[in-house]
Amino acid sequence: MYKVLVALLLTGIICSVANAQITDPKATEVWSPKAKVVTPGSGTKAPSDAIVLFNGTNLSEFVSLADSSAAVWTINRDSSMTVAAGKGNIRTRRSFGDCQLHVEFRAPVVVKGEGQGRGNSGIFLQQRYEVQVLDCYQNTTYSNGQTASIYKQSIPLANACKKPGEWQTYDIIYTAPRFNKDSVLVATGHVTVLHNGVLVQNHTEIKGTTEYIGLPKNIAHGKAPIELQDHGDLVSYRNIWIREL
Repeated sequence: MYKVLVALLLTGIICSVANAQITDPKATEVWSPKAKVVTPGSGTKAPSDAIVLFNGTNLSEFVSLADSSAAVWTINRDSSMTVAAGKGNIRTRRSFGDCQLHVEFRAPVVVKGEGQGRGNSGIFLQQRYEVQVLDCYQNTTYSNGQTASIYKQSIPLANACKKPGEWQTYDIIYTAPRFNKDSVLVATGHVTVLHNGVLVQNHTEIKGTTEYIGLPKNIAHGKAPIELQDHGDLVSYRNIWIREL
């Protein structure tokens, strides 16, 4: 305890001396490097440095998960796409690591089923870590599997769901896990999620893969695609863009 107090005292003295020697405000100004200029997006327009993954006209940035053939989800007249039930998940052609991801989604206006059987889909970061998409407007399911959960891992801080048929947004900030050259996990991944502008995951630690059955696994990997889930429900997506960080 004595050593700690001495260390704190010395630190305070050093800081006081350093501050006393600085008389020019320019001494603490940093001019380089400069932050890059990015034109912000608005509405359906993505920021200027974003990669647009889906703009409503085609699925050229996606392929079928099963065999890497052309994605066959339905393109709608309102510039959205809808899960083609039974056709399987789709993934991006490109691979990503740390990123800012924007996704807009809509649960079917006609409500069918309950719990996990209602407006179910999912967004898999690096094809391993699922941010749950579900219709949880007046619909109860297990808390770590509801809308905006990190599936079977982290309960969201709030239920910010809109009514079925209304467009909703996810803004996701993702830091990928790190593995060393021996494939050992040296830093866990983290994710922050805003659902309809409401903070629902706050720098949440990702414990590993989001398993339906069993515990998370940490198997070494590098960059990997973003994957969208076909869970059999007619969930729609639009205005998907990503910024690599």
